[in-house]
Amino acid sequence: MAFLPENCGPPASEAIFLAIGGNLAGDYYSVEALLEAALSELPTVGLEVAQQSGWWRSAAWPDAAAAPYLNGVVRVETSLMPRGVLEAALAVEQRFGRQRSLANAPRTLDLDVIAYGRQVLDEPGLILPHPRAAERLFVMGPLAQIAPDWRHPVLGRTAAELAASATVGVDARPAIR
Repeated sequence: MAFLPENCGPPASEAIFLAIGGNLAGDYYSVEALLEAALSELPTVGLEVAQQSGWWRSAAWPDAAAAPYLNGVVRVETSLMPRGVLEAALAVEQRFGRQRSLANAPRTLDLDVIAYGRQVLDEPGLILPHPRAAERLFVMGPLAQIAPDWRHPVLGRTAAELAASATVGVDARPAIR
């Protein structure tokens, strides 16, 4: 899918953003192919991709010897409520062989709900905005590509500001094809 500019869709403050990433290709010839396939699967669970960042590459953590990660952010349009978006994302993860074992373990696919408009939620299994996204360059960098003026509903800082001050995954860079 091609990178789409920010000038389409609702204001960034009202948008729904998902982070997508992985470092294992599973049954695909590359991680990028798997991620692209996962994106094409999102509409089947009610999540229409309206914008997509470029892919960003970063070292695996905490084991830098593991395969590097490829990450991106998408803006989706949906009639689903926040819990429904999470359940839809988890269903797609399962279709692509996501195994949940240890925290931060290598994975085929990781889909996280980063923000659902301006909503702030703290429910079992669902915290919005995502509790660690603001500190991660591999999330804020791609988000800043498509919505630099998106404002974190709790911190009040823009995606561009958060990307500039990220403290986790600071080696993340746009992937060069």
